[in-house]
Amino acid sequence: MILYQLRCGKDHEFEAWFKDGQTCDRQLSRKSVECPVCGNRKVAKALMAPRIGASEKNLPAKPQPAPQDMAVMAGTMREHLQAIRAKVEENCDYVGDKFADEARKIHYGETEARGIYGEATDAQHQELVEEGVEVARIPWLPRSDA
Repeated sequence: MILYQLRCGKDHEFEAWFKDGQTCDRQLSRKSVECPVCGNRKVAKALMAPRIGASEKNLPAKPQPAPQDMAVMAGTMREHLQAIRAKVEENCDYVGDKFADEARKIHYGETEARGIYGEATDAQHQELVEEGVEVARIPWLPRSDA
């Protein structure tokens, strides 16, 4: 398939796809291409910039972070995750492996609304999501002071 920029006799420009260049030329010579704006069948190819795609091997290499930058990023991420853990532990109730049950009770109004955290299996997490229970998974790093 090839895309051509076309122009009708009334100077309306538009694009059209063709199987190949020969098909385009044949349809233009038979006047079977019509301007979508005015219906004029006097249509010719207009000037256009070719679209030349670069192959993967000709693309410039993506810059990779230096190992020391990766270490800094990992350290920063660890600090943020530990800060999140501290906030959760400070402000929420730990419910352990009863997390899915407690989250449902809160969601359905069977118990007081409060922040909780604990453990849930992948299947339990998926079931909660499907039920519309608002939950979030947080990577739980070991305490840095342990």
